[in-house]
Amino acid sequence: MKKPSVANEYSRVKRIVGPIARGTITIFVHQNRMQSPPRIAVVVPIYNEQENIPELCRRIREACGELNDVRWEAIFVDDGSTDDSAVLLRKEAQSCTRIRLIRLSRNFGHQPAISAGLFVCDADAAVVMDGDLQDPPEVIPQLVERWQSGAKVVRAERLSRRESGLRRLAFAAFHRFFNLFSDFPIPANSGVFCLLDRDVIRIYNSLSERHRYFPGLSAWIGFRQETVCYHRDERYRGQPKQSWRRLASYALDALCSFSYVPLRLVTYAGFFISAMGFSIGLFFAMRRILGVEIAFTGFTTIVVLILFIGGLQLMALGIIGEYLGRMYDEAKRRPYFIIDESEPAHERNLSDNRIR
Repeated sequence: MKKPSVANEYSRVKRIVGPIARGTITIFVHQNRMQSPPRIAVVVPIYNEQENIPELCRRIREACGELNDVRWEAIFVDDGSTDDSAVLLRKEAQSCTRIRLIRLSRNFGHQPAISAGLFVCDADAAVVMDGDLQDPPEVIPQLVERWQSGAKVVRAERLSRRESGLRRLAFAAFHRFFNLFSDFPIPANSGVFCLLDRDVIRIYNSLSERHRYFPGLSAWIGFRQETVCYHRDERYRGQPKQSWRRLASYALDALCSFSYVPLRLVTYAGFFISAMGFSIGLFFAMRRILGVEIAFTGFTTIVVLILFIGGLQLMALGIIGEYLGRMYDEAKRRPYFIIDESEPAHERNLSDNRIR
């Protein structure tokens, strides 16, 4: 990653967050800002979005061109696309010096692609958005305005969304379920579309976990957070690239990363069933002692109880396995992403905010 020049460096102060694993985490927090025009980076993960790239780049240029006294660049992270997305992005980068292309070695997924973009970002703030144009670039000036007023995290909250059918119901159910059980609830209508201050980016990049839920982490980091409301558009072109399997894995990552409730529910269920079994056993033992009932017969009852308890045990093992599997991934400490190609930033005059 290119080191920021001395002119763009800020004075920093070390803040010790707390000891972890016989060490400490040191977070660098800006003490004050320079008087030079701030720099904004727009981080966009891309996977097979060739039909949307020309329009996406055009609208980003126009939206960022409305920013006054702000230098900007767009960082596109190609997450192992199998179409011509990388070719089109390279052409856009050649025609517009504000566009930068990062290519990963394979398809790592949506969250690793976002992390790769934030890793190479050295701007004062970064706007994260999807590449399907459901997140309108025209909202970027509003996010920047809130950031300039002092917010460290500015979330874009959806007033409406155009998805329909089962996909819409699944998203609504997930947000309701997540906020019900999560230790750090987030607005139900917010996603990855947001702006992060440089301080927040530094902390995010210092996190070592592999199974990340970006909206949850941006809320967990804290600092002053504000919200900008917008209407979510339909996909400009093409079909959603996130499969149901990926979305289910994403939901499990979110829940396991921010909640112990599933494990606690298993514990509570164990106590409840044990208490019920003890009570029922005591009931029939007293009937036998008092001679009310000589023998207890009930094949169906026994089979139902065995299947119920067996199913509950398997479900408990599955929940524990989800947490253990994530612990195993963390213990391996494999890279969260691998950058195959990082086209160097052009020698450009970012103070010139004209659309090119």
